[in-house]
Amino acid sequence: MGALMVIFSLQKDQRRKRTDSVEDELELSAVRHRPEGLEQLEALTRFNRKELQILYRGFKNECPSGVVNEDTFKDIYSQFFPQGDASTYAHFLFNAFDTDKDGSVSFEDFVMGLSILLRGSVQEKLNWAFNLYDINKDGYITKEEMLDIMKAIYDMMGKCTYPLLKDDTPRQHVEIFFQKMDKNKDGVVTMDEFIDCCQNDENIMRSMQLFDNVI
Repeated sequence: MGALMVIFSLQKDQRRKRTDSVEDELELSAVRHRPEGLEQLEALTRFNRKELQILYRGFKNECPSGVVNEDTFKDIYSQFFPQGDASTYAHFLFNAFDTDKDGSVSFEDFVMGLSILLRGSVQEKLNWAFNLYDINKDGYITKEEMLDIMKAIYDMMGKCTYPLLKDDTPRQHVEIFFQKMDKNKDGVVTMDEFIDCCQNDENIMRSMQLFDNVI
């Protein structure tokens, strides 16, 4: 889950070493021009005002327009997984952050999602994960949707896994997960089934926590 924090905060810290004080003051003033927005986000998220200011400065530095489109999101995210192809997973992740489905991620979208991923309860994180796996947003996860996400994760990890994974590993994992999650055997996994299984199966929860590292 730390990758997104790095994208918009640590990158900014590194780049600040190459900027002068005038530019820095302009960025700070941009934050100060949105006091009501920051106060509202402080109430809606688990970030304090200082943290929101840091995130906002980094966000504005990478995305001067105030929003991130999918291509930019993919470009930034892929920098953290040079050993593989992160484009497909970044597409799914972008859609999960794009809550209003307008083809862009605003600062508000970003920090609301990041707050859940970094500091949310287990229930909140699992709700968010379900939304990620529910690609078509119909309230159910199909085996095909779960397989698409799993394949995207393994493609992104590339050759850095040990032992080296076989081509059919994602499908094998999906078969195991789906068999456990689909309690009534109707071919789809509901949010209740997903959350109940994750909370009560240590192996699946451990796998979900491993996948957290790619968010």
